[in-house]
Amino acid sequence: MKKLGLEAYQEIKVWMHRNARPVELAVWQYFFENGSKEAVLSALSYYQNEDGGFGNALEADCWNPESSPYTTLYAINILKAIDFKDAAHPMLQGIFRFLESGKYFLENGWLFSIPSNNGYAHAPWWTYNSEANEVESIGVTAELCGFVLQCFPKSTKLYKCVIPIINNLIKKLDSQDGFGDMGIGGYCVLLDAIRQTGLVEQYDINRMQDTVKELVYHSIERDTAKWSSYGVRPSNYITTPDSIFYPGNEDILQKELDYLIETREKNNVWNITWSWFENNEKYQKEFAVSENWWKAEKAIEKVLLLKNFNRLC
Repeated sequence: MKKLGLEAYQEIKVWMHRNARPVELAVWQYFFENGSKEAVLSALSYYQNEDGGFGNALEADCWNPESSPYTTLYAINILKAIDFKDAAHPMLQGIFRFLESGKYFLENGWLFSIPSNNGYAHAPWWTYNSEANEVESIGVTAELCGFVLQCFPKSTKLYKCVIPIINNLIKKLDSQDGFGDMGIGGYCVLLDAIRQTGLVEQYDINRMQDTVKELVYHSIERDTAKWSSYGVRPSNYITTPDSIFYPGNEDILQKELDYLIETREKNNVWNITWSWFENNEKYQKEFAVSENWWKAEKAIEKVLLLKNFNRLC
């Protein structure tokens, strides 16, 4: 079994300290250098706006300073990763306030892209497009609904609002073919939230799980030669051996772990697999910065994956 050696790990660590933003470095140190949750919170706080939401290029492909549902979800996922659950903390209170405000919250859920994105450097998928939002909003809505189930009392207005949205999302599993780039991952998160909150009796959870498992299986790109471009890898859904999506995908996940060890360049972390495409020329300097930010975030993700599957020396 191939493992990431100590020399390779040290090279990644050095790269992180030389290149990562404070927020990614704090997350790296939390997982690999006995860093603190407080350091992560401190670095993350600079991306939170007065309305409680997050913007300011926390999601490195969109430099819009305005709070958006997706960038706020990005912050939520950082908090989930470090297992921060203090609902009384000002940062989470701010997130609650932003979500309760109803900003960019429509009948079917939260918007994926928002109009003000167009005024700032961004990847093309962040250009505001009402038609694209119909599909791309599925993932962000599913994940934020899961967050509401776990963090909001049942008596709150927002909790009551998301219940019919969840019902609609589940119906779409049987009636819709496309779910956007993050839709299937959103269903994975929602499914987990339903289980954790004990709401399995309110839904046909077994059927939902079987459907999501099938979507996960068929969305994974199994030709490893295509992983250098924008293909869906197993780790999009499977990050630990106890994932319900691991059975049936063991071989391809193990191939990904080998691939990660083989494809990292010396004295570097992993390259990202996307660009800003038609926006590259317009935002050439911004993308160069964004690319480095993403490399740091993806380095954390990949080293954690290797760790979780016992692939670190």
